[in-house]
Amino acid sequence: MPDYQSWVSDPAFLVVVSGPSGVGKSSLCHAVCSSDSRVCYSVSATTRPIRPDEADGRDYLFVGPEEFAQMREAGELAEWAEVHAAWYGTPRRFLDEQMAAGRTVILDLDVQGGLAIKRAYPDAVLIFVLPPSLDVLERRLRGRRTDREDVVSRRIAAAPAEIEHAASYDYVVVNGEFEAAAARVRSIVTAERSRRERCYRPALPDSR
Repeated sequence: MPDYQSWVSDPAFLVVVSGPSGVGKSSLCHAVCSSDSRVCYSVSATTRPIRPDEADGRDYLFVGPEEFAQMREAGELAEWAEVHAAWYGTPRRFLDEQMAAGRTVILDLDVQGGLAIKRAYPDAVLIFVLPPSLDVLERRLRGRRTDREDVVSRRIAAAPAEIEHAASYDYVVVNGEFEAAAARVRSIVTAERSRRERCYRPALPDSR
């Protein structure tokens, strides 16, 4: 009798969460990680200044422009992009090591980075997070009081163009009520673990 359980694996893959600045991407990523031990958060490298509520190595790897350029030239980054006058990139080694260990890696990336990851890792899952409205997004950006007014204005102005890229993503989640949005992202991760193309490997018939 075949052992059907042995035909189904527990796959490791990448999950990219994108959306306009202030939509709650990083909070959703951390909520998924805190509720699922098989999911870990990818810490990006960035040249932007650290915010008061952030920690180096937890939220981002904060590096200078010269160090970032060295990482890029050495092929250490799986993707990189300039966003809102700062550079962001994803260390490749961390992704590969975590997936080799059987973990799903969730990444908080802008649209450029998300699509670059999809090209480098075709089986990555892309989730686009929308705000309930642009008015709500603006209130959230201004309410967190972490950026200068010119930075906030630039991010608000960029949001409509960023939202147009949602059509290139696999899933769309509206972050109106946070716990409901987090539950949707968790359900996507759970469903993708059972996608046939990822997990189902029937044993070959015994030719004896």
